[in-house]
Amino acid sequence: MSLRINDIAPDFTAETTQGPISFHEWIGDGWAVLFSHPKNFTPVCTTELGTMAGLEGEFRKRGVKIIGISVDPVSSHEKWQDDIRTATGFSVNYPLIGDRDLKVAKLYGMLPAESGDTSEGRTPADNATVRSVFVVGPDKKIKLILSYPMTTGRNFDEILRAIDSIQLTAKHLVATPANWKQGEDVIITAAVSNDDAVKRFGSFDTVLPYLRKTKQPTA
Repeated sequence: MSLRINDIAPDFTAETTQGPISFHEWIGDGWAVLFSHPKNFTPVCTTELGTMAGLEGEFRKRGVKIIGISVDPVSSHEKWQDDIRTATGFSVNYPLIGDRDLKVAKLYGMLPAESGDTSEGRTPADNATVRSVFVVGPDKKIKLILSYPMTTGRNFDEILRAIDSIQLTAKHLVATPANWKQGEDVIITAAVSNDDAVKRFGSFDTVLPYLRKTKQPTA
């Protein structure tokens, strides 16, 4: 079965560039982003991991840990880091999982079922589906799932934007509209009556009977 929003993120143990981890224990009481890439020493992946390294501070501000994964061995991850720094100017200080037996990749549906049992002998075609993102909350539930094709590098600013929305809407009875960014107006959910909305938000704008906008809550 494929994973869905609000499923418990499967726990696992794995070897990483920072030693062995147990995923749920590694997450702790905070948030996490688990993201996979197709293959080390490839162009798009090099830009992606460098971009994530550059944004690590932004994730940290939000209480979010980041961890990468591919089916390459940990030793390959370690050798690749010099290339990432040369190409992007950023050093990878977050852990990278070496998933040579495909255990985690299959657990999270990052690979087709017929991929085999190890990373040995895999071709570029086998890697085409391996560009996934999972945002996991403190309750260990999956909050967001994204998948990209091999040739399309991800927009990690969008992942930060989504995390801002997820964290905000987990705290307040609001939703965020299309293209919303931090600090912009939000939508009051249907669970809140007009009278309650005045108490909670002070004022709001009724665009349609089912679409009410208000300032982003700050408390």
